[in-house]
Amino acid sequence: MYHYLGRTVIGTAAATSTDDRESKEMKLWHMRLGHAGEKSLNLLIKQGLLKGVRSSKLDFCEHCVKGKQTRVKFGTAIHNTQGILDYVHSDVWGPSKTSSLGGKHYYVTFVDDYSRRVWVYTMKIKDEVLGVFCRWKKMMETQTGKRIKCLRTDNGGEYRSDPFEKICKDEGIVRHFTVRHTPQQNGVAERMNRTLLEKVRCMLSNAGLDRILG
Repeated sequence: MYHYLGRTVIGTAAATSTDDRESKEMKLWHMRLGHAGEKSLNLLIKQGLLKGVRSSKLDFCEHCVKGKQTRVKFGTAIHNTQGILDYVHSDVWGPSKTSSLGGKHYYVTFVDDYSRRVWVYTMKIKDEVLGVFCRWKKMMETQTGKRIKCLRTDNGGEYRSDPFEKICKDEGIVRHFTVRHTPQQNGVAERMNRTLLEKVRCMLSNAGLDRILG
């Protein structure tokens, strides 16, 4: 029988247990939100939107390393917008190698420059862009009482079609186009595409699924 002299430090053990629990909660929310970054998570915590976790450090995530590798930097565009719908960015992504459950291979995004709110719509083919834009435009103008003043896109045929041009002309929407093969000029929309795809790749990696599904 051996006897050791010492004292039990309950406080440290409790603190360690609490830290471990919060670390697990932080990791869980990280995965729930598509592998959101530590800065974004702490912002949500400060706003009281994440329950069960306080401001904390996010542990290393190998899936973020795999899913968020980048090849090109998209700069931050600055536009002197005064309100919502003053300036809208849009871009089409696709086709994906694997279709969605509804048979969709593309998606189109609309980003309001003023609020930076984003809307994403899936499509089977690119030619659906005009119909999606018209429905989104009607919904936004009805809900906000504002009108779209300027639309920034690339030079893709889906945006340069005669029907699309006519709608914008009739509605008084100014068009801003980027130079061909320079996605950086449509940085806001392209960066949103990258953000969405990063989340997809991270979740696929986390689930042990093949990237071809994304």
